[in-house]
Amino acid sequence: MVKLWNSGAYLVNGTELIADDKDHEARLLKALGRCPDKEEAAAGTMACGILKSHNTSGDMKKLKIRFDKLTSHDITFVGIIQTARASGLERFPVPYVLTNCHNSLCAVGGTINEDDHMFGLTCAKKYGGVYVPPHQAVIHQYAREMLASCGQMILGSDSHTRYGALGTMAMGEGGPELVKQLLNKTYDINMPGVIGIYLTGKPEKGVGPQDVALAIIGAVFECGYVNNKVMEFIGPGVANLSADFRIGVDVMTTETTCLSSIWTTDEKIRDFYEIHGRGGDYKELKPGPVAYYDGIVEVDLSSVKPMISMPFHPSNTYTIEEVNANLKDVLADVEKRAKVSLGGAVEFSLADKVRDNAFYVEQGIIAGCAGGGFENICDAADILEGASIGNGAFTLSVYPASMPVYMELIKNGAAAKILETGAVMKTAFCGPCFGAGDTPANNAFSIRHSTRNFPNREGSKLQSGQIASVALMDARSIAATAVNKGRLTAATELDVNYTKPRYYFDKGIYEKRVFDSKGEADPSVKIQLGPNIKDWPEMSALTENLLLKVVSEIHDPVTTTDELIPSGETSSYRSNPLGLAEFTLSRKDPAYVGRAKEVQAAERARLSGGALGAGAEEALKEAQAVFPDAGRENTGIGSTIFAVKPGDGSAREQAASCQKVLGGWANIACGYATKRYRSNLINWGMLPFLIDGEELPFQNGDWLFIPGIRRAVEEKKAEITVYAAGGGMRSFTLRLGELTDDERQIILDGCLINYYRENR
Repeated sequence: MVKLWNSGAYLVNGTELIADDKDHEARLLKALGRCPDKEEAAAGTMACGILKSHNTSGDMKKLKIRFDKLTSHDITFVGIIQTARASGLERFPVPYVLTNCHNSLCAVGGTINEDDHMFGLTCAKKYGGVYVPPHQAVIHQYAREMLASCGQMILGSDSHTRYGALGTMAMGEGGPELVKQLLNKTYDINMPGVIGIYLTGKPEKGVGPQDVALAIIGAVFECGYVNNKVMEFIGPGVANLSADFRIGVDVMTTETTCLSSIWTTDEKIRDFYEIHGRGGDYKELKPGPVAYYDGIVEVDLSSVKPMISMPFHPSNTYTIEEVNANLKDVLADVEKRAKVSLGGAVEFSLADKVRDNAFYVEQGIIAGCAGGGFENICDAADILEGASIGNGAFTLSVYPASMPVYMELIKNGAAAKILETGAVMKTAFCGPCFGAGDTPANNAFSIRHSTRNFPNREGSKLQSGQIASVALMDARSIAATAVNKGRLTAATELDVNYTKPRYYFDKGIYEKRVFDSKGEADPSVKIQLGPNIKDWPEMSALTENLLLKVVSEIHDPVTTTDELIPSGETSSYRSNPLGLAEFTLSRKDPAYVGRAKEVQAAERARLSGGALGAGAEEALKEAQAVFPDAGRENTGIGSTIFAVKPGDGSAREQAASCQKVLGGWANIACGYATKRYRSNLINWGMLPFLIDGEELPFQNGDWLFIPGIRRAVEEKKAEITVYAAGGGMRSFTLRLGELTDDERQIILDGCLINYYRENR
């Protein structure tokens, strides 16, 4: 199904793969008549060509990227614009689309969600942006329909910003990276590696894009094969996939932890652009005559089976056939993994889902940027035609990804096929993907064609004793399961006539409802601020020395951003930094906020001349015994957390900023799951420390003294000597990893806002 190469490879004329082994020169000479070196061949990838055309540094090893367009939604754009305003924003320098697809229920917290929307509308008018009202489109569908363009680059403040199937390199990052673009700065990264995703064959009838995506994720996630690299989809199998199918695979590349994605384009993609009235945005993209890839993922599409990603991670994959054939073993394995994911906070068992040797689920969801596409829903409608989902516990909800898609489903009769079964159709909304919509009953099991199945992504609260779980599946197998009233069923088990109706895009709804400034700013517009929209608190510059208290210690293999700052019910507080910070680590370590506040109180006392308390006084005295020059005036007091590998999942900057507003100055990790989380730490002025091994020289509650940390950052030191106070100032080493000059200055200044304020 999926094979990972253990070497790089050359792609010759878009068809022949030549392994980077001892015989590659002879094979290249035979195929090309010459033997290009690796650097020349690497320039032949589509990714390299697009990055080169957007790089402003003149050095392809150290990229400084300017993006063509920006996108944000309503749990990120308020903080981004508030940060940019504090840093000197006057107008949006590139098209910036503000969608409202996350907080669009407006059902929690009084007026505060709609206040965010009005903030977005007035900012779009004042600074020259585009405002998409609630329920019109999810962020990524609008971008596909209205923004994508072959050869361009888009930066979004949502982790699933992926439009590679449409020839657009897109990246999801934390808000501060968008702030940099709004202030005419650049996105600075080393040239990423490029992994070829070589597709062959044609999917079996009933196999959908989520099946292919989960097969790839299951193969590459744990080993980090594509981590922070670009996935480049090539090979003869690409031509056998429709545009919608490619889009469905592409959006899930985020779950591999890759940096971005790009696909070869062809007449099917040209047709997509023409359907959307933007034929001029199409151009053919393909690798050069020879292209070098740092690795190859071979995918035989014809061998992919209907897949299921069991709780609690997209990489926990099985074929549905395997689950049904080995229920006892698979469920035991899931329950074992759950003990790690849930930390024993609640009892978790799937035994009650088995009846008559079959696995039954209580809920099906087809939604969002992954599941809500036209082709997914039409195929699901064909499966459901004439069936009933029954009047038992099982429910099915379908969310088209945009109003134009919804309208076409009504016109062609697909919506009627779905509604006649007892299923429900709803408007464009991302809630089921992050725990803010269709929350199932306690202990219920939900199957979803959405993007993630982390703990609590379905809306349960461990701290209240609630637990439900999500498995990811393709829309077709979800529909097949619905036909059997909740019995887990692969779509390939049913003989279905897929009608494959043609899509007709009508942008009339957008023309009537979407505000598009056409890039014209109106400085006279007054921004509408609600009572829950707060400015960022003042943040201080890095002091000469630091005294840090470890206030949380997490030894899970990976810590997600959902665990650092929960999704779901917290969304209404995303515009209120201090209000949102109260939820930090609330599901993983409920005592964290109280501990962090105690340390923060010590820092405030240091600045005001009061008694430090919280053990800080004793720790500082112990440090002074070894470093006499260290004192209250030059030693900042803050908190830090340890996690083995934090940052998997969402791009949300609040995973870092909430720690910062509670007085956090650093993370200590064995590694960072994603580049974007590490960038978020840096942009909020936090030190992204690395430590070798999990045998720690400290424990939760210890004080750590870091002498000369400011000078170490200024002097670009790679290794930092740290001392654990208590019992003799035990020394150990932390590493900072590679930092650009700008990133170092951001840390020195205390955060990105201070950096821009100082350099304005």
